[in-house]
Amino acid sequence: MSFLNKLLSSGHTVTRLMDLVDKAPQWRSQLLSKKNEFTSGAFRDAVMGMCALVAAADGTITAAERAQVAGLITGDSVLDNFPAEQLRTLFDGNCDRLVQDPAFGRAHVLQQITKVAGKPEQARAVVQIGIMIANADGTLSPAEVHAVRDACAALGIPPMLELPR
Repeated sequence: MSFLNKLLSSGHTVTRLMDLVDKAPQWRSQLLSKKNEFTSGAFRDAVMGMCALVAAADGTITAAERAQVAGLITGDSVLDNFPAEQLRTLFDGNCDRLVQDPAFGRAHVLQQITKVAGKPEQARAVVQIGIMIANADGTLSPAEVHAVRDACAALGIPPMLELPR
């Protein structure tokens, strides 16, 4: 049975994923209330690394995907503390690294993400933003779930998305 079939055949896992998707508005509210605490360059770099990791999760980043994610991150009020062009430049740079050399690019963006390791609120916020970006098209693919779980592992926090064993 393929991974996707296993994922879809696990009612508990699908329910858990849907619960997380349903929490996005609550997360947005929480993130907005704390956005003045998230002003460091480390947080900015971690969020842009997370966005690129999720965007590249399926192995490719189309121009349309890049534009969609860039539009989301530069227009998101949670990230208002940072100049939009700076965010876009960081995101595009991370995407370019992931496309040009996937292994090195992945190591680089995980390193960017770990800049908030040891800062639980920032780490959780980075992962929550990543999940919201992954679900921007209305679907969480298995590759995106793996990307989020990899980021959680790199940050040393419990996985926010369950996968079947």
